[in-house]
Amino acid sequence: MGDFLREMIVFTWIERAWMTVAEIMTTTLARKALVLWGAILVLAVANGLLRESVLMPLLGTPAALLFSGVLLSVLILAVAYLSLPWLQPMAPAQYWVVGFGWLVLTLVFEFSFGLWQGKSWAIMLEPYSFKGGNIWPVVLAVTGLAPYLAARMRGWR
Repeated sequence: MGDFLREMIVFTWIERAWMTVAEIMTTTLARKALVLWGAILVLAVANGLLRESVLMPLLGTPAALLFSGVLLSVLILAVAYLSLPWLQPMAPAQYWVVGFGWLVLTLVFEFSFGLWQGKSWAIMLEPYSFKGGNIWPVVLAVTGLAPYLAARMRGWR
């Protein structure tokens, strides 16, 4: 009986958490957030091409990784800042949900693409170690916080 009760409590908690997210995230907001994440993805790919073809030969790997990470973070914040009026979040919790969604989509894309390329988990996890100038975890943090930070920069609450 204890296991059944524990399962019901967990299920109820998950169901309530999901309903809370569903209430916060409207369909229109979710679609707009997905479109914006697509724009961020395009910018990230362009940033990677710039890093590999121009910055690394010019600056060397550590400086190129650092510069590229800062540049991508600024671009993500710019997308969030410029798109907030179009995104039209109505509640502060929506900033967090959109940012969390962007973070999850980024991680799913990153690992799915890496696995599709045949990369090992060790290789895919390397950028998370801050070695050699790589600040990928900072970029991920900016991705998750960008809508909230952009709203704060605009003076919205």
